[in-house]
Amino acid sequence: MQSITPAQLSQWLEQVRQERPDGPLPLVLDVREPWELQTASVRPDGFELLHIPMRTIPARLAELDPQRPVACLCHHGMRSAQVVHFLNNQGFESVVNIHGGIDRWSQELDPAVPVY
Repeated sequence: MQSITPAQLSQWLEQVRQERPDGPLPLVLDVREPWELQTASVRPDGFELLHIPMRTIPARLAELDPQRPVACLCHHGMRSAQVVHFLNNQGFESVVNIHGGIDRWSQELDPAVPVY
Protein backbone atom coordinates (compact mmCIF):
# COMPACT_ATOMS: atom_id res chain seq x y z
CA MET A 1 0.00 0.00 0.00
CA GLN A 2 1.27 3.42 -0.92
CA SER A 3 1.20 6.08 1.79
CA ILE A 4 1.90 9.79 1.70
CA THR A 5 1.98 12.36 4.47
CA PRO A 6 -0.17 15.46 4.29
CA ALA A 7 2.99 17.44 3.47
CA GLN A 8 3.51 15.16 0.44
CA LEU A 9 -0.04 15.62 -0.85
CA SER A 10 0.81 18.52 -3.19
CA GLN A 11 3.64 16.46 -4.72
CA TRP A 12 1.23 13.53 -5.23
CA LEU A 13 -1.37 15.84 -6.78
CA GLU A 14 1.24 17.21 -9.18
CA GLN A 15 2.35 13.71 -10.14
CA VAL A 16 -1.26 12.74 -10.84
CA ARG A 17 -1.77 15.86 -13.00
CA GLN A 18 1.36 15.02 -15.01
CA GLU A 19 0.29 11.40 -15.51
CA ARG A 20 -3.33 12.30 -16.34
CA PRO A 21 -3.40 15.87 -17.65
CA ASP A 22 -6.90 15.49 -19.09
CA GLY A 23 -8.30 13.48 -16.18
CA PRO A 24 -10.62 14.65 -13.43
CA LEU A 25 -9.30 16.23 -10.27
CA PRO A 26 -7.91 13.68 -7.84
CA LEU A 27 -10.22 12.75 -5.00
CA VAL A 28 -9.51 13.01 -1.29
CA LEU A 29 -11.88 10.52 0.30
CA ASP A 30 -12.55 11.42 3.92
CA VAL A 31 -13.69 8.23 5.66
CA ARG A 32 -14.30 9.71 9.11
CA GLU A 33 -17.64 9.80 10.89
CA PRO A 34 -19.96 12.82 10.46
CA TRP A 35 -19.27 14.12 13.99
CA GLU A 36 -15.54 14.14 13.18
CA LEU A 37 -16.18 16.21 10.07
CA GLN A 38 -18.05 18.76 12.18
CA THR A 39 -15.06 18.91 14.53
CA ALA A 40 -12.35 19.32 11.87
CA SER A 41 -12.33 19.36 8.10
CA VAL A 42 -9.98 20.20 5.26
CA ARG A 43 -10.50 22.66 2.43
CA PRO A 44 -10.16 21.28 -1.10
CA ASP A 45 -7.23 22.77 -2.98
CA GLY A 46 -6.35 21.01 -6.23
CA PHE A 47 -8.55 18.04 -5.40
CA GLU A 48 -12.19 17.15 -4.92
CA LEU A 49 -13.22 16.27 -1.36
CA LEU A 50 -15.79 13.55 -0.73
CA HIS A 51 -16.98 12.26 2.63
CA ILE A 52 -18.06 8.63 2.89
CA PRO A 53 -17.74 7.09 6.38
CA MET A 54 -15.64 3.92 6.35
CA ARG A 55 -18.49 1.65 7.43
CA THR A 56 -20.57 2.73 4.41
CA ILE A 57 -17.88 2.37 1.72
CA PRO A 58 -18.97 -1.12 0.55
CA ALA A 59 -22.59 -0.01 0.09
CA ARG A 60 -21.55 3.22 -1.65
CA LEU A 61 -18.75 1.79 -3.78
CA ALA A 62 -20.60 2.65 -7.01
CA GLU A 63 -20.12 6.37 -6.17
CA LEU A 64 -16.38 5.97 -6.71
CA ASP A 65 -14.57 5.68 -10.05
CA PRO A 66 -11.91 2.90 -10.02
CA GLN A 67 -9.92 4.84 -12.64
CA ARG A 68 -9.74 8.04 -10.59
CA PRO A 69 -6.76 8.69 -8.28
CA VAL A 70 -7.91 8.61 -4.64
CA ALA A 71 -6.16 9.67 -1.43
CA CYS A 72 -7.90 8.36 1.70
CA LEU A 73 -8.04 10.43 4.88
CA CYS A 74 -9.17 9.68 8.44
CA HIS A 75 -8.14 10.85 11.92
CA HIS A 76 -4.69 9.21 12.20
CA GLY A 77 -4.45 6.97 9.12
CA MET A 78 -5.64 3.58 10.37
CA ARG A 79 -9.18 3.57 8.96
CA SER A 80 -8.01 5.15 5.72
CA ALA A 81 -5.37 2.41 5.39
CA GLN A 82 -8.13 -0.19 5.66
CA VAL A 83 -10.14 1.62 2.98
CA VAL A 84 -7.08 1.75 0.70
CA HIS A 85 -6.68 -2.01 1.10
CA PHE A 86 -10.39 -2.56 0.38
CA LEU A 87 -10.36 -0.32 -2.71
CA ASN A 88 -7.22 -1.99 -4.05
CA ASN A 89 -8.97 -5.35 -3.71
CA GLN A 90 -11.93 -3.90 -5.65
CA GLY A 91 -9.71 -3.03 -8.62
CA PHE A 92 -8.99 0.63 -7.94
CA GLU A 93 -5.77 1.54 -9.74
CA SER A 94 -4.37 4.57 -7.94
CA VAL A 95 -5.15 4.77 -4.23
CA VAL A 96 -2.93 6.15 -1.46
CA ASN A 97 -3.29 6.51 2.29
CA ILE A 98 -2.72 9.90 3.90
CA HIS A 99 -0.55 8.68 6.77
CA GLY A 100 -1.15 10.57 10.00
CA GLY A 101 -4.60 11.67 8.89
CA ILE A 102 -6.19 14.98 9.68
CA ASP A 103 -4.24 15.13 12.94
CA ARG A 104 -0.97 15.33 11.00
CA TRP A 105 -2.68 17.58 8.41
CA SER A 106 -3.13 20.14 11.22
CA GLN A 107 0.58 19.97 12.02
CA GLU A 108 1.98 19.96 8.48
CA LEU A 109 -0.45 21.86 6.26
CA ASP A 110 -3.07 23.88 8.09
CA PRO A 111 -2.83 24.72 11.79
CA ALA A 112 -6.34 26.22 11.55
CA VAL A 113 -7.70 22.66 11.32
CA PRO A 114 -8.59 21.75 14.92
CA VAL A 115 -6.82 18.85 16.61
CA TYR A 116 -9.12 16.43 18.40
